[in-house]
Amino acid sequence: MTRLSLAALITASAASLCVVTLSAHAQTPAPAAATTTTGAQELHAADKTFIADGTQTVATQRDAARIADSRSSDREVKAFSEKLVADYTKLSDSMRAASPRGVDVPRNDPDAAVLGGIEDLRGADFDKRYIEQVALAGQQKTLSAFQAEIASGRDAGLKKAATEGLPVIQADYAKAQELARRKHLAG
Repeated sequence: MTRLSLAALITASAASLCVVTLSAHAQTPAPAAATTTTGAQELHAADKTFIADGTQTVATQRDAARIADSRSSDREVKAFSEKLVADYTKLSDSMRAASPRGVDVPRNDPDAAVLGGIEDLRGADFDKRYIEQVALAGQQKTLSAFQAEIASGRDAGLKKAATEGLPVIQADYAKAQELARRKHLAG
């Protein structure tokens, strides 16, 4: 019987183990993540639109409300904007949490044109444009995005976030309409 040195025995065992490991790895099926339907490319078109448009309108409302805090001269506008910051921060968080795993949800992607249209204004000029273009028109866009997800979305988590967020948006839109009436603006 041939005697092998301890070093040769260890080397042979290590080589055998590598061969077995490589063989087993080559026969292992692809990871489950590669075969699931939760990737962004496999989301329904309505869900993709909600992620893109919904997150943008929510971020725009939130960031415009933050601008209103420093640019407005009206205490009612400031109170309205403070409420929006709180509401839309929560909406943004719930949308991110509801998004399917592996789907890229923009964290902060507000509409630069909307923010640019108000950031250089102050006082009454700011208040008028903020109420008309952000509080009213912007809220309508947000309502539309959430209603479209509820009607056509297929992802259960996103649909639930839209359903739970819609009453908040509707209440804020009603407050925006009332604010516009009090300030004698189109509503």
